[in-house]
Amino acid sequence: MPARAINELSLEGKKVLVRCDFNVPLDNGVITDSSRIDASLESIRYILGRGASAVLCSHLGRPKERTPELSLKPVADYLSQQLAKKVALAPDCIGEFCERMVKDLSPGEALLLENLRFHPEEEANDPDFSHELARGKQVYINDAFGSAHRAHASTVGVTRFLRERGAGFLMLRELRALRAVTEDPAHPYVLILGGAKVSDKIGVIKALLPKVNLMLIGGAMAYTFMKAHGMPVGKSRIEEDKVELARELFALAAQRRVSLVLPTDHVVASAPTADAQVEVVSTIPGDKMGLDIGPRTVDQFMQHLSTARTIVWNGPLGYFEIPQFAQGTLKVGEAVANLKEATSLIGGGDTAAALAHQAWSGNFTHISTGGGATLEYLEGTELPGVKALED
Repeated sequence: MPARAINELSLEGKKVLVRCDFNVPLDNGVITDSSRIDASLESIRYILGRGASAVLCSHLGRPKERTPELSLKPVADYLSQQLAKKVALAPDCIGEFCERMVKDLSPGEALLLENLRFHPEEEANDPDFSHELARGKQVYINDAFGSAHRAHASTVGVTRFLRERGAGFLMLRELRALRAVTEDPAHPYVLILGGAKVSDKIGVIKALLPKVNLMLIGGAMAYTFMKAHGMPVGKSRIEEDKVELARELFALAAQRRVSLVLPTDHVVASAPTADAQVEVVSTIPGDKMGLDIGPRTVDQFMQHLSTARTIVWNGPLGYFEIPQFAQGTLKVGEAVANLKEATSLIGGGDTAAALAHQAWSGNFTHISTGGGATLEYLEGTELPGVKALED
């Protein structure tokens, strides 16, 4: 049966284990982008407002051992500010002391468990660890779409021990937005692909080719496609072992009568540095590398997008971390945001990082919080964290 929504569950007086995605960037213990935490506040507030206790859990980074640098303490402090009530940080995510802290929670109170990945059993989906994580809770809510493609203890294992379970508001928003662009999308349907690697997007391209009318290719992956076309790429980053695959994808697109559009001009430099000497060229010189789409390509992309009714975008169109190579991504992003008739889904990861904090970013239909999870859903892959809620 389909996953139940958080507002379909009886929560009053119960201890609710909430899997969140608090995997936020930190700089010397300071959160530099809180958007993932902010995205789960609606679910947390709902749980507390229904007279339940919220036991929040998440991973942070990829620790090989317990380390203070990857403690969730900055997240607990931020949550305390946003919720206007103390959110204590448990010293661990399992164990007798944590159990006592959970037991002592009153209705309307929240507790954050320490980094799940301090225990290797989390990623191993260890049943004993899952049982310990579920102990003392009566309801499970998964609001961590960004981790839904991972079959870990906190996303799958705990559901064996908590029969009352459902999807949080963030999870529901993500699934609704993804279904809108995969199940019965409006046409014309345009897919924008960027980022570094063709290999990351193979599944998406093959899955969406039967649905889309047009593909706009930018980012470093465009240079692998250009090389497959016999076009000069200079020192641009390419995947040599994926050139033949790019040719095959061109042929597959042609069979489906899907236009695959590559950049016609490029912002190039000798290296991706902030002080690099930049020029715009139609043909990339041998001693330069392409680092952004050029202004003519921006205009062409915008023209193609002007009549679109569905737009899915995954991957920035240039080396966006450096402002002088971010302009293509930002200009196309603003154009997409201003298309009032189009449904626009912005993939997570680098694409969200490049676009999410612009003044116009609120005009997109949806900015996904998932990187790998979004890609896998678009590929048609079943997400274990979603499946576990449905069983």
